[in-house]
Amino acid sequence: MSNIHPDKSLGEVHESVDTTRPNRSALRKVMAFMGPAYLVSVGYMDPGNWATDLAGGSQFGYSLIWVLLMSNLMALLLQSLSARLGIVRRRDLAQANRETYPKPVNFALYLLAEVAIAATDLAEVLGMAIGLQLLTGLPLIWGVLITVLDTFLLLLLQKLGMRKMEAFIIVLVFIIGCSFLIEIILAKPDLSEVVKGFVPSLPADKVMHDKALFIAIGIIGATVMPHNLYLHSALVQSRKIKRDEAGIRRAIRLNFLDTTIALNLAFLVNAAILILAAAVFFTSGRTEVAEIKDAHHLLDSLLGTSLAPALFAIALIAAGQSSTVTGTLAGQIVMEGYLRIRINPWMRRLLTRVIAIVPAVIVILINGEEDIDQLLIFSQVVLSLQLGFAIIPLIHFVSDKKTMGTFVIKPVVQVAAWVVTAVLVYLNLSMVGGQAADFFREPGNTWWKILAVLAGISFIGLLVITIVYPLLKKRWASRHAQLHTEPADLGTLAVPAHKRIAVALDFSANDSKILAYAMGQGSADASYVLIHIVESVSARVFEHDSDDLETQKDREHLLNYEKQLKAKGIRAEARLGFGDRAKQIVQVVTETNADMLVIGAHGHSGIRDLIYGQTINTVRHELKIPVLVVNVNAPV
Repeated sequence: MSNIHPDKSLGEVHESVDTTRPNRSALRKVMAFMGPAYLVSVGYMDPGNWATDLAGGSQFGYSLIWVLLMSNLMALLLQSLSARLGIVRRRDLAQANRETYPKPVNFALYLLAEVAIAATDLAEVLGMAIGLQLLTGLPLIWGVLITVLDTFLLLLLQKLGMRKMEAFIIVLVFIIGCSFLIEIILAKPDLSEVVKGFVPSLPADKVMHDKALFIAIGIIGATVMPHNLYLHSALVQSRKIKRDEAGIRRAIRLNFLDTTIALNLAFLVNAAILILAAAVFFTSGRTEVAEIKDAHHLLDSLLGTSLAPALFAIALIAAGQSSTVTGTLAGQIVMEGYLRIRINPWMRRLLTRVIAIVPAVIVILINGEEDIDQLLIFSQVVLSLQLGFAIIPLIHFVSDKKTMGTFVIKPVVQVAAWVVTAVLVYLNLSMVGGQAADFFREPGNTWWKILAVLAGISFIGLLVITIVYPLLKKRWASRHAQLHTEPADLGTLAVPAHKRIAVALDFSANDSKILAYAMGQGSADASYVLIHIVESVSARVFEHDSDDLETQKDREHLLNYEKQLKAKGIRAEARLGFGDRAKQIVQVVTETNADMLVIGAHGHSGIRDLIYGQTINTVRHELKIPVLVVNVNAPV
């Protein structure tokens, strides 16, 4: 485990696909952008979607296809906004949140994002295990445990590179699509009824109307998933593009094309599942089919061929396997973006998978395999609860003209995005609220009910903060910029002469610029304290006794700076700190009696100094001496 320095999302593959190479045909230039959305699309056809599609088709025939189409259009809008954020700002959603919201809110958002990813992985574990059982007869608990092994598959794909990983996912999507295409051909659905299903309608009967509405909410809630918004904003950064206005607009346009194709393929897969259930179960009067196992077992007898259930199981395994790769990438994005901590990919994958396996194993051991579909549905409910915390910040970010510039979304798109958000959050809260109402009607469970009420209050409070805080932050900034006190009397100005200046460095090309500004503040006989903070695990544990490779290299670089300055006749002293950045900078500055601190920041993207995070804010509040924040993009 280590704290990461480069401010790049998915650093292993960041800008690894070069779309700027000359002498390429127009087709090859377009194809260079194709790929990220296919990794995103598997989240829209993962095993968690199957149960709602099967229930909709078996109970209401083709009449709910319009719900799938509507949810697909919603997903297309939101994923295009996520891609725009990554392309324009070169930030994934987690990084953008970290730079906008205060620490406590960010930590809560991080925990919710991790819960969402664990819930996603739970659906993938169960889908893979059920698929293996249906295809081979393997006991479900063994199938669940076997899914641990796909940790190594992800490592192999990461070593092969981004394009190979995308190709692998596209092959799995192709397998899913072909499997259901054959299933549809075998089922022979009524095409005229399929077309009617695109017309929005719900049954007139009150009882059936409520059931259809509940399933429609489930379909929408299972379609748009929060981890995909984190994922897409990072994956588009795997493309190296020209950073001028024309290049960015071209990237946005081609990524929208990529998203449209990929999500429409996901829509066709979901529609195929619903159509298959309608053609096979609804028309034969088997309207009670809502579980994956039931659907698999009945396909053989109702279609008269063993090929249909085999293809069903193969598609389920492919859906689970493709989703597990993207779920792990989303976990890496969330951890690095919010916490700036990177752990080994195999450890990250193993941790996520174990968190998903534990509840599955417990349910199977206690209740057997009968309740496994309920656990699958529970994972979708958990995902539904997290959705607003991903969508709302995303819309704020792409609507901010200050950070998006000419690429800010148009007012009509903003209105559409907020309407979609309101619909999704309302439907998800309604679904969860209905289930909570049933829970509160039952006698007993007093402490659990109190806990549920507190959790509900916290949930609503955090939701309000995510909506309001960015708006208030803009308002505060505007107000501070406009308010002025009476002008001061400039009679006699006492110009300070700084004799001991501390300089925070990170061993990048910006160091010379920061040192130049520092020397511009010093008197003729000033001395300079060169500071760097070592952040390896060893440094955090052993502090000054640390002697790992990172500590050795950092000490070597800092002493080299000291030597170069002394050769120029400048008094300099190298000082390493260990562990927490802000606290160590303050400690070194205090110990060395420095009368000024010079530290760097990227001016165009807010307060982001060379030591990252909220270091500057923390340091300037702790120190009683002047702190000069240097825009490293400014000319010397």
